[in-house]
Amino acid sequence: MRGFGIHSSIWTMDWTPQAAEHAVAQAKQYEFEFIEVALLNPKKVDTSHSRDLFAKAGISAVCSLGMPEGAWPSRDPDAGLVFLKTAIDAAADMGAEALSGVIYGGIGERTGQPPTTGEYDNVARCLRAAAAHAKQRGILLGIEPVNRYETHLINTGWQAVDMIERIGAENMFIHLDTYHMNIEEKGAGNGILDARAHLKYIHLSESDRGVPGKGTCDWDEIHATLAAINFNGGLAMESFINMPPELSWGLSVWRPVADSTEQVITEGLPFLRGKARQYGLITG
Repeated sequence: MRGFGIHSSIWTMDWTPQAAEHAVAQAKQYEFEFIEVALLNPKKVDTSHSRDLFAKAGISAVCSLGMPEGAWPSRDPDAGLVFLKTAIDAAADMGAEALSGVIYGGIGERTGQPPTTGEYDNVARCLRAAAAHAKQRGILLGIEPVNRYETHLINTGWQAVDMIERIGAENMFIHLDTYHMNIEEKGAGNGILDARAHLKYIHLSESDRGVPGKGTCDWDEIHATLAAINFNGGLAMESFINMPPELSWGLSVWRPVADSTEQVITEGLPFLRGKARQYGLITG
């Protein structure tokens, strides 16, 4: 998980063979080093087809997801483990390097109360067993903190550190996201510093999830802090343009965040690549 990548949501949230072919071709065209696959329905993915696509294009893959309500680990760690094992197996069969995202809960999971000890106990039990299975399959497992409106469980870098160090699995890592950090952290740099011992992946997403460089994220602070900790993990561009209703609800995406996919890529990608190059996070 190194270099510059892009989340498949820019083109599709449904990883069918046809959608996968389009997304991988586009990622190759724009010279991304990896693509992040939204693995929302792992049982439906043609893993052999995806593996061949990645190999032919010469790009790597990472998978990500949010858990379905029937498998929220905080409520039912056993059901959560069953779902995560299926997703881990799909990621491994696709040839992906990692499975990350809101693997500890659902996007839109909120009880209306602060998280309880019991909820955290359940999440830790589920993820500890999932990490063991992932290790057997050669998969890294990431935790992405997301904002308070999408979950009540893990919102900040330090909360992700607490969970990972409680689990104690060597193949687990932290996956930050600048959109969520812009809401939750006391400065993006502080969030990066809190997570640095376990940080291997970051979503580069604008404050409104739109075109990077046209919002309020402090991109100089973000890139300077990444450079200061000698970050050499994955830098993944993420912007949500086409959202299915079930995800629009959880993500609270109610309006277009950019004029088009083309605008996000043609304006946002050069901006992000320029910042990453300026601070020595990528070369060329």
